[in-house]
Amino acid sequence: MTVKSDAFVFFGATGDLAYKQIFPALQALIRDEDFDLPIIGIARSGWDIEKLRERAKDSVTEHGGLDKRAFGKLVKLLRYVDGDYKQADTYQRLREMLGKAQHPLHYLAIPPSLFETVVKHLDQSGCATGARVVVEKPFGRDLASARELNRTLHRIFPEDAIFRIDHYLGKEAVQNLLYFRFANSFLEPLWNRTYIDSVQITMAESFGVQGRGSFYEEVGCLRDVVQNHMLQVLVLLAMDAPTSHDAEAMRSEKLRLLRAIRPLDPKEVVRGQFRGYRTEQGVAKNSQVETFAAMRLHIDTWRWQGVPFYIRAGKEMPVTCTEVFVDLKCPPLAVFDRIAPRDSNYFRFRLSPDVVISAGVRVKKPGEAMRGENVELIARAQPRRVRLPYARLLGDALRGNAELFGRDDGIEAAWRIIDPALNDAERVLQYNPGTWGPKAADELTAGEEGWHNPVVKKNGNGK
Repeated sequence: MTVKSDAFVFFGATGDLAYKQIFPALQALIRDEDFDLPIIGIARSGWDIEKLRERAKDSVTEHGGLDKRAFGKLVKLLRYVDGDYKQADTYQRLREMLGKAQHPLHYLAIPPSLFETVVKHLDQSGCATGARVVVEKPFGRDLASARELNRTLHRIFPEDAIFRIDHYLGKEAVQNLLYFRFANSFLEPLWNRTYIDSVQITMAESFGVQGRGSFYEEVGCLRDVVQNHMLQVLVLLAMDAPTSHDAEAMRSEKLRLLRAIRPLDPKEVVRGQFRGYRTEQGVAKNSQVETFAAMRLHIDTWRWQGVPFYIRAGKEMPVTCTEVFVDLKCPPLAVFDRIAPRDSNYFRFRLSPDVVISAGVRVKKPGEAMRGENVELIARAQPRRVRLPYARLLGDALRGNAELFGRDDGIEAAWRIIDPALNDAERVLQYNPGTWGPKAADELTAGEEGWHNPVVKKNGNGK
């Protein structure tokens, strides 16, 4: 039987991640799941508990709204340790504050460079015994650093106590994608190389780095969203059904798919940078960091042999939208139309800003002539209150449910795919803000119908 955590500790309590995600998630857990555990924030900011409570109030007010009852309980549960992560005294005070708690969950909302320091001190102070640890993306900078980070964590924590978080897997729309695939039997005969021509995944953001130039110089588009978010979406689209809904069965099936993806060929990767990026504060004047990446991937399985998968992600795009476009093969003979029309016969999965699952079909136009038109059949989900991804993931981690978290071998398999493109000597290509990236990205889809650019209409829906 899995033991539930009996305290929640988060390092980096005064930081940006805690402000945007952790405090709102904790309020949601209190409101929706009667969360009732000690909450201990740790930071080295020279703050006291009153200042942290004010920070928490501002956080939930700005991100989702303040719930008086739930926030009142959060304030009562909240504790604070102010201290240097490198000093043993900080962890001694943490151990005292944990009291009788024997199975705390430690959330490392801090730079990866501090992980080793913190976990060593947790071990030496006794705070790691019986505990779990949550670590944020990016998990390493490449395959070598990911392996070293895994070794560091494994010296202190067993693998089943390590939760590598990717908030994208907690999104309702991404969960819906997985459910739709394996809950509807009509898809299985179609979901293979016989009927699918290509698959495109686009993650577009209409904004830039928003004052976070120094951070983006360290990661770039490939590390920031492709190695984690976009590859995870690809895995959900292409994996075979797991043997059960068990966490290990799910993660093992994902690993099998990741291992079947060929490492990227740099010739099939286009890296771009929007004009104006180099003027951002914290960005080098001659920066070669990509703010856009497009690539073609290949999966060497019977199901997907010969089917290209395209990923495209970037900042300063025409719209903010994440969408999957599954292009079906046209009928072998155009009986009614002289040519097979573009944008017919497809599945479309809109993951943000709204949730849309649709199918593109061809139907006859009214009249005597046997002429057709494209129609999109839409199934659209708009729940009144979508659960916050971090609330879902923190709740799972506290219960010891690892289904939506990365396993060590899966993380390393993902880096194996991306690694060849990280040290590409080719210079990034400039593109104008408000466009779909460098023109060279269009060449990746040569022989296909080109990129399917998402359209976001005023009501949120679009194609």
